[in-house]
Amino acid sequence: MTTIRREVLTLPVAPPGPDNPLPPLRPLDEAHRIDDRDRAELPRDMARQVDYAPLRSLLPVQVRDGYGREREPGALDALVIENDRLRATVLPALGGRIASLHHKPTGRELLYVNPVLQPANFALNGAWFSGGIEWNIGATGHTTLSCSPVHAASVPAPDGGEMLRLWEWERLRDLPFQVDLWLPDGSDFLYVGARIRNPHERPVPTYWWSNIAVPEDRRVLAPAEEAWHFGYERRLRWVPVPEHDGVDRTYPTRSTYAADYFYEVPDGRRRWIAALDGNGQGLVQTSTDVLRGRKLFVWGTGPGGRRWQEWLTEPGTGGYCEIQAGLARTQLEHVRLEAESEVSWLEAYGPLDTPPDGDWHTVLRGAEDRLEAALPRAGVDAAHAAWLPHADAEPGERLATGSGWGALEVLRAGWKLPGTPFDEDTLAEPQRPWLQLLRSGSLPEPEDREVPGGTLVARPWRDMLETTAATPLAEYHLGVAQWHGDDRAQAVRSWERGLRSIERAEAAEAADDAGHVTAVGRWPLLRCLAVADQEDGHHERAADRYAQAFADLCARRPDDPRDTDGDRRWAAVAAALGGEAIGALLAAGRPADARAVWERLDPATRARGRFRLTEAELLAAEGRREEARAVFDEGFEVADLREGDESIGSLWARLDDAPLPARHDFRMRPDRG
Repeated sequence: MTTIRREVLTLPVAPPGPDNPLPPLRPLDEAHRIDDRDRAELPRDMARQVDYAPLRSLLPVQVRDGYGREREPGALDALVIENDRLRATVLPALGGRIASLHHKPTGRELLYVNPVLQPANFALNGAWFSGGIEWNIGATGHTTLSCSPVHAASVPAPDGGEMLRLWEWERLRDLPFQVDLWLPDGSDFLYVGARIRNPHERPVPTYWWSNIAVPEDRRVLAPAEEAWHFGYERRLRWVPVPEHDGVDRTYPTRSTYAADYFYEVPDGRRRWIAALDGNGQGLVQTSTDVLRGRKLFVWGTGPGGRRWQEWLTEPGTGGYCEIQAGLARTQLEHVRLEAESEVSWLEAYGPLDTPPDGDWHTVLRGAEDRLEAALPRAGVDAAHAAWLPHADAEPGERLATGSGWGALEVLRAGWKLPGTPFDEDTLAEPQRPWLQLLRSGSLPEPEDREVPGGTLVARPWRDMLETTAATPLAEYHLGVAQWHGDDRAQAVRSWERGLRSIERAEAAEAADDAGHVTAVGRWPLLRCLAVADQEDGHHERAADRYAQAFADLCARRPDDPRDTDGDRRWAAVAAALGGEAIGALLAAGRPADARAVWERLDPATRARGRFRLTEAELLAAEGRREEARAVFDEGFEVADLREGDESIGSLWARLDDAPLPARHDFRMRPDRG
């Protein structure tokens, strides 16, 4: 029978680090967007879903960019579910990722297992790591839960054994979801029941892709003769499968550049995808028809793709590709989930042995015959039907605890969500001010020098902020919520009111009146106004406000040498604000003012790779090209380099005519020149 047990994995770890304290007000820098030239050629249903409710910002989620590239041995809590055939290792503190799927009879690992935990800037909110099977929910891209905890508990399985339930509240779309894992006795397949619920009285856009990392020395099979090709040129085009441009692209190592291939699986055909080695052995994933999409992602053999592969693990480790399954035809689309409804499906993961090479149609027929013999399509549908009555079963032993955001939303709305309890005992410090707003109608006064936390931006919370006392902190949060709601003029007015309130309080204090200096500084409000100025094209005013914000922050630095926690918080916000301020000042042609900000940053901050790149940009702006070039010679690593970011190469091209050094070559598309 299936068993579930706790385990600890020890491996080299670079901790994901803290969240960036500044609210993410700017539009997403998301690589997965279609060039307008291709939209007219899309099928009508795809075009509708591509244009349906694209994500405008990360709010209320914050960016997670506090990680580095120094790894030390670390212990990761794991939950292991196994029967006599398979063993699945799950990481509940890291989005419920399946880190390993081991087939006992053959001793084969079916997934790509990353030997290290190295965050990189691939998730929507930053920190993400490669390997295993991840559950991507929310919006186009890797989930914001990649490096965050989820709830976990044991639940009775349909066959009477145990089932491992994972659940959490997805904050971008405000949707609860669950993933149930179980292994029927004697089964070679891991069953995964997934459900997304919309408790709201309005339709909500949703998104799901199960992302499976497998070794790249495979052939990827999917029941399709055509695919949508999407590269980092942001062009979407129709291509034949398996071969186009004279190359069989179902072999990942035969592509030069990173690319997505979204397979066009014909209606009525079984949904599946497999990755097989030269001996015809590997992993297959299949599902009920609701999970309609199938995809192959390849890094490519070019220098940029190879560099990213090294970046995500360690040199000498074999490369990987990704096979995926999703709710829509492509990852560029969002699906409408009707009010007070849900969507569910069943997936199955297991070994497949079948000849991978040869004529495409012959290979596919052989693979489908083998899959049908091992796990009939009707059996998958029956397993889904058998699981549904258990989806509402209340969890038994709690095995891991996620965030308290779901509990806060359930308290606010009074929703009943059988099977996925969001209990009040999960509420923690991040929810504390919002719980007080919900219960008493007021936000708690911050402690002296406290950095404002994240902002809740959904309409009910915005309504509460509009009716609470207009303190500087409330005006700050209200402005962020209004900005998210695309009411930018009102957001600016709220932030300006907050500034005036602080100025009046300081004037009263100076006059020894009854007022007092608020614990909220000017800098959070000034920074928000600076972003608004940048978005409106007022770069000189934005630069002024950034300079003022950074000066105000520095004036509020803890002066007690024993206050190590306060000093760490100050260093974190100074790095975030200082980096933005330098960028704004350079954009306004004010390198001297940018240098003044640079000089006030901590030496440890200036030594980080991101700021070494900033230093090179600053030196170049000052006309000190040789010194800027020397920064490259000394070496640096930008830990949070964004997927598709070409800033390193662009700066290098301004400083040197030589080819970009291999260690800095992260280019994911052909040169445009």
